[in-house]
Amino acid sequence: MPAPLRDVPQEGIELIKSFEGIPDGDPSSVNLDAYLDPVGIWTIGWGHAITYQGVFLRGPQNKGIARALYPGGITIEQAEMLLRGELVNFARDVLRLAKVPLDDGQFAALVSFAFNCGSGNLASSTLLRKLNQGDYAGAADQFLAWNKARKNGVLVELPGLTRRRRAERALFLGEDWRAVSALRTRGGLPAARTMAPERPEPPPGQDDGSLTAAEAAKKPRRALKAASKTPDLAATEPASARAKKPTKQPAEKPARKVVEKAVDEEPRAAAAEPAKPRARTTTPKAPPKAPPALRPAPRTKR
Repeated sequence: MPAPLRDVPQEGIELIKSFEGIPDGDPSSVNLDAYLDPVGIWTIGWGHAITYQGVFLRGPQNKGIARALYPGGITIEQAEMLLRGELVNFARDVLRLAKVPLDDGQFAALVSFAFNCGSGNLASSTLLRKLNQGDYAGAADQFLAWNKARKNGVLVELPGLTRRRRAERALFLGEDWRAVSALRTRGGLPAARTMAPERPEPPPGQDDGSLTAAEAAKKPRRALKAASKTPDLAATEPASARAKKPTKQPAEKPARKVVEKAVDEEPRAAAAEPAKPRARTTTPKAPPKAPPALRPAPRTKR
């Protein structure tokens, strides 16, 4: 029997918000507007990917559609509602994948990890394997392995990812994640980020988390940059729906048909024309002269 749905603890939500940040696509307006994330997907609020006609909305050319879907932007309260709604799917994935008991801190840390790396990467990770073997300490240390991303084609460690993994590990172990991650604060609250967060790549020796189509569909667009740089929401969309579609070839065939048709019609037109008489080679004979008309004899008197 599947585990009942479990709410994400507030500490986990605060950790996610502090690292995800909340960029504003139009700072001149009062509310929060849609913006393009690093992989080219239109996003609003705390990492909420915008979908249009069943796929992720991509590219700067679709700015008008993104703004039309959220006219006037959204408020901070609405952004939090979107975040909590999106976390429901990741919470369900963590409960499905974890085969051992989890306290609130462990559960919240795993949801944050899945939100950033993708449920598919969590499913194929050494972290989950150690956790399901009952090695909680070993699983906690595996958080730290997911702190690298490609920069100019080279896999390098990113300070932002390192801080996030330390924070998740501390939350998993019941420690103060704010102190461990050394977050800058304003008035006792984590400082809001103005740029979209970094997304990690799987550590060496672990695959990209590609699962079944059903599980791949749950992989967020955050994991797409790590799994495959398909530009194609692809990913637009979920991983299974983001494969590049073949581009349509220029409409050459119709033009070719017109030419062929014109060629075919030439003999038909020639056949339809009446045959011209051949030129005469002899002088025609003059027609015979008509005989003179006979006049009636004059009438005589009786």
